Amino acid sequence: MRERAKPRPGFTPMDEATTSFGSGLRWWRERRGFSQLDLAGAAETTQRHVSFLESGRAGPSPEMILRLATVLDIPLRQQNALLLAAGFAPAWRESDLSAPELARVSGALDYMLAQQEPYPAFVVDRRWNLLRANAGAGRFVEFLTGPTPASAEPVNLAIADGTRQTAELLTRLLAFPGLPALSQGLPPAEMRAPVLIIHFRSKETSLRLFTTIATLGTPHDVTLQEIRVECFFPMDDHTAQMFRDWAGGADGS
Repeated sequence: MRERAKPRPGFTPMDEATTSFGSGLRWWRERRGFSQLDLAGAAETTQRHVSFLESGRAGPSPEMILRLATVLDIPLRQQNALLLAAGFAPAWRESDLSAPELARVSGALDYMLAQQEPYPAFVVDRRWNLLRANAGAGRFVEFLTGPTPASAEPVNLAIADGTRQTAELLTRLLAFPGLPALSQGLPPAEMRAPVLIIHFRSKETSLRLFTTIATLGTPHDVTLQEIRVECFFPMDDHTAQMFRDWAGGADGS
């Protein structure tokens, strides 16, 4: 069995607005660590054809684009971008989360948020812009930052999809003082913990939490594929009691 090539370091993000199909295919192939021969074998085509597609000497069919995209595990949004670059219509729709056809999924998300109480849970998009949150999340954010003013601007919680806008966001975040150093290593005690413990401190109150991130299985819609549900759980009894106390105070009990 051939060993798959390792992805090259130092990748720049793919610019969907200016990328041709051939250069986009090559970007994803190299990003996933495939040689042309490996990709051809997995997609049941020839290395010659893959080479011609990347160089622009041959044009793909929509079926071939989707077959290659499946092998390379390309997200639905970027599959649409490749189809458009090749002159075809997008294959995958992108619906608003409030659309009637997504009502069942929307209800499931609300159920997940409600079940996470009194602990925080957030629904975010591909760039970690906040879409929904439960009451526990609201109390958690207020603990960290104070009362949140009403704003039309989307709230962003973090990143990760291969596009230039997301890469620029990461660059801005890492420019804050001290952040690069935080990612270089953990104290020995933290390394022995079963999961990464996230410490939050405001004034004299300290919280210790870990998170889980859930995605929707087998999505056929761009919006649904990009949704993440992040749930925060207490790592100790003190943290758990703080969230219970906050919920009780909010309920007036």
